[in-house]
Formats: sequence, structure tokens, C-alpha cells
Amino acid sequence: MKLYTLLFISLFLSLSTGRAESLSKRKNADVDSLQSIKIKSVDKLGANGTYQWSYMEIDEDLSDLFTDRLDSMVIQWRTNCLTSLDKADQDTINGLDHIVDESQVLSGVLSDSTYIKQFEDIHSFIDLSYNGTVKNFVNLYAVRRKRQVAHLLQLSEYYFPMFEEVLDRYDLPLELKYLPIIESSMNPRAYSRAGASGLWQFMYYTGKQYGLRINSYVDERRDPYKSTVAAAKFLKDLYKIYKDWHLVIAAYNCGPGNVNKAIRRCGGTRNYWAIYYRLPRETRGYVPSYIAATYIMNYADEYGVTPKKRVLPLATDTITIDHYLNLEQVSKQMNISLNEVRELNPQYRKDIIPATSKETYMLRLPAERVGDFIDEEAHIYAYNRDKYFPNNRLEKPKDLGSNKYAHGNIKGKKKVYYKVKNGDNIGYIAEWFDVRSSDLRYWNSIRRNMIRVGQKLVVYVPASKYSYYNRFNTMSFKQKQQACGAKGYRKTTATKNSSGSKSGDYVYYTVKNNDTLWNIAKKFTGVSESSIQRLNGIRNARSLSIGQVIKIKKI
Repeated sequence: MKLYTLLFISLFLSLSTGRAESLSKRKNADVDSLQSIKIKSVDKLGANGTYQWSYMEIDEDLSDLFTDRLDSMVIQWRTNCLTSLDKADQDTINGLDHIVDESQVLSGVLSDSTYIKQFEDIHSFIDLSYNGTVKNFVNLYAVRRKRQVAHLLQLSEYYFPMFEEVLDRYDLPLELKYLPIIESSMNPRAYSRAGASGLWQFMYYTGKQYGLRINSYVDERRDPYKSTVAAAKFLKDLYKIYKDWHLVIAAYNCGPGNVNKAIRRCGGTRNYWAIYYRLPRETRGYVPSYIAATYIMNYADEYGVTPKKRVLPLATDTITIDHYLNLEQVSKQMNISLNEVRELNPQYRKDIIPATSKETYMLRLPAERVGDFIDEEAHIYAYNRDKYFPNNRLEKPKDLGSNKYAHGNIKGKKKVYYKVKNGDNIGYIAEWFDVRSSDLRYWNSIRRNMIRVGQKLVVYVPASKYSYYNRFNTMSFKQKQQACGAKGYRKTTATKNSSGSKSGDYVYYTVKNNDTLWNIAKKFTGVSESSIQRLNGIRNARSLSIGQVIKIKKI
């Protein structure tokens, strides 16, 4: 009976997590080609100080999988906090994308024996295996991304005590507190392309299954405390299946279905390093990245990395809210920075707590201000009540998720549905329809400029020009370029003797397999990655697709 129960849990979790579906579509590693990799790895020091070589040796550089995530999520979090940072911290934001050159990276690498001894001294309940892949991730944190690690240390002072309290209550290893570093860079507003949200990156249905409320006003996947409770329950369920923390951590990333398939393909062995090359590429990097994050959070000071200025209070407490409340009411009446109230309560998507006597919510405040809230509670609820809640009702709120932009007014405009064609990108479409890229993304809930061929995009255009813009669906690229007055037009393929086709003041380049913005920029004199991104409305450098045509300014 117990076996059937565990099998049911495994099947249930496999179906419930969206990451399993997403990652299962990726190709398995080409095991034959990977076996030719030259490997030098050590798991542990023997009792007499000699090396014990593992039966499976791994040395693969997968740090690129996590570099963009680490950078973008840290920048996103710090941008949200700009109003509470001093100039020195704002300068840090501007330097977050700095990457030291290879000579500097190598100069920070310690000997294997030194690393092994340091790993042993951590005394982790979860095995901290050491090998070449782990070493590459240590380089990422300890040398190439020191600024981001300083930011993580800053956040750990606030989040780690909360994580530890919950993990201890559920009798789980406290070292699991390092998982949100890999998942979200400890950014509670982190949102992945697959739809995972929050510190622990829950998918919608998985969050619901573990008791998190998600609606138009509230997303408890972003609630630091409640999402940690849900993660603890999820991890505990996974451990009932695998009885091995490496496999649990892997399954948390890609879903039990992918881990189970890897185990079966390797003859039933339940060792993460044995099934390593049968896992999706991201998951192969996930456990080594976790091990490296554990290492750097314990040895950051030895690399000269110290926490940045703290922006969140260490001591907080919660108040039960049972009436509609806007965070601005709390900020104005209590003279607390609105940004601080938001950062302590990131689960409220529109700054509104939709609480009633039948459905209460919690408001988190600095511990020393909780008494003030209790004393002023009636005044806080009454402050500008008619402005925030006319007739004491919830009104349709303004969107705060993209408040970086003042989005175009759609009153008096009509919808045009434009079908995306091969080679289209956000920048081109916005130019053709005379709208801003930010509006186009906002209207279609587009993140990181990701669109697909065949997708229908909503575009709001003046009602008087509806027929003019609607015909763009039947026009060729050349015709659309001519209609909007662009100089020249792209060709669908590059010429034989040139990396791109030239026309007017621009070069149009067709993206090929394995292209990156960096190696494309190298093909053209005086062109940088950032200039290509700006010109084409590309926010995520990893979002290029084969066949996409990008515009490059001729120097």
C-alpha cells in the first residue's frame, strides 16, 4: 500500500508542475559525444587525506544557464528598490552587468584540495560533492559575479531566518534555504518565461495545490513566508519518493517525471551523478549550482565580498487585515516609505489588500511599527477612503506591474489582430503600427520580447485608420517597411559573401544556429550587443530565434 501511495504522489507531482512539461520537450544529452569529455573530479577527502575518485566524473561548464538569470533578477529587484537606496547602491546597479576577463577569472581559482577541504568544513547535511562542474559554478559566484553575491548576502539577512524557521518546523535540512538563490536570486517578484513566480518559483497549479491563493489582486507565490511553507511541503513530498536530496533538488527543478525517466534509462540507479547525462541540460546545472551557492554563502568573506547596505528591516511582524486596504493608506498615514511597505508585502499585485471579514489577509510591517498600526488602525482605514474604495467597493485597479511606462490610452481606438510571421520581432511590429514597444508588450502580456510565429497580437490603433492597419496581415515585409517609411528592407537570407544584407543606413542580419548577440556584434565594426538590443527592442539577449532578422546600424 505504501508503494502505491508513493507512486501516486510521484505521478501527481509530475502532472502538477509545469516545469516538467516544459523541460521534457528538450532533447536528452548526446551521451556518446559527452563520454569523450576529459574529466578531473574528486568527491571527498579520504580519512588519511588522500583523494577518493568518484566512479562517475563530471566536468561540464553550464554556468551560462544561470548567468542571465542571476543578472536580470538582481537588477529587477534592485530597480524596484531604487527609492530606498543611496547613491553608492545605485552605482552598484549600473555595474551589475560587469564581467571580468578570463585572466581575472583564472586568478581566482583555488586548488582542488583547497576547495575540497572547504566543502568538508561546511558540514552540510546535504552532500556537497565536488567536481569540475561544481568548480565552474564556484567561479561564477566567487569571481565573475561578486557584485550579485554581495546583493544576495544583503537579502539573506532578511530571508534566511524566515526560511530556517519553516524548514526546521517541517524537519527539513536547513541547507535548503540556499535553493531560492538558484530559483530566483531571492527576488520575490521573479517571474520566469514558463510562468513560475516568486522566491521558490511555483507554477500556477502547483502553487494552488499547496494552498497558495492566486487571483487578480493577490499572488501568494510571491509571499515570502507562505511560499516557503508551500515549498517545504513540496520538498517533503519529493523526499518521500526519492530518499536522496540531490534527486529531490533535481526533481524540484524539472519535475519527478523527468527524474524518473532518467532513473529508468540508467537501470534504476538512484544517484544524481549516475543519471546526470540523462537529465535536461538545465537540471544538470541545477544541483552543481546549488552546491556552489552553498559554498559561496559560507565563504564569501574570503573572496572579499560583503553585504551591501540593508534595505529591509530584520525584525518584522504581521497584522490581520479584515477590510479593504490600500498600501498607500498605510504609507501615508504611518509615514512609512511606500516602497518599503511594498517590499515587505510583494504578494499584493495592485497595492490592494482585498480583505473582508470572511477572507482575511496579513500585512507585514517593521516590528517596531506594529503597535503604531494598532493604535491608528481606524484612521488608517479611513484615510482617503472614498479615493481608494468609492462606496467601499473594489474598483478596477490601475496596473502596477509595468509602472515603468505610461501606457497609451486605448479609449476611442480599435483592436487589430496581427498574426506574427517568420522573422517578425517586437521592434518591427511596433514600428509598423506606430505604437511603442512597451505598449505592445503590455497589451499582450509579453515578457522578454518572446513571440512565436502564428501568434495573434492585439494592437490598438485609431478607429479612423483601422482598415489601413488591418491590411498589414496580408502585406509582405517589404510592403510594410515601405508603408512606414523605413529605409530599405531586409532580405530573408544573407548573401553568399556577406554576413548580412545591406540597405540604406542599416544592415539586416538573419540569425543562424548557435548565434548570440555577442558573436553577431563581432561581425560588424563598431557595433555592440547593447546597440543591437536597443535598435531591435530585444530585452533578453538569450531570446534570439533561428531565422529572426535583426537590424544593425551601419557605422
